[in-house]
Amino acid sequence: MKKYFMFIKHAESENPGPIPPALGQAMDAFITESIKSGVLKDTGGLSPTRESFRIRSKNGELKYTDGPFTEAKEIVGGYAIVETESKERARQVAHEFMEIHRIHWPEFECECEVRPLDG
Repeated sequence: MKKYFMFIKHAESENPGPIPPALGQAMDAFITESIKSGVLKDTGGLSPTRESFRIRSKNGELKYTDGPFTEAKEIVGGYAIVETESKERARQVAHEFMEIHRIHWPEFECECEVRPLDG
């Protein structure tokens, strides 16, 4: 079994409106079933960058920057940690997740990136 970190990226400036209730219901069902099956280990959404800060190490010094981060073309809006027997199964889980968004919120443009966790 291998763990994968999945995150959804989208333009922060995009404002397609409130999340459709059907998307929320479909996601609740997807999350509940994924937790029951043992595939989904953790999930959550992230606040806008206006509520964030960064700490950067450069030239031996730390630099702090408060959000919003206007230079960011896209942001991470949410994440999930899944554990599957194969990369192909992780791809299926990510596909199911994105399919829910495509069906229930087609005007929302987003991308799901999936990366294996080390260790």
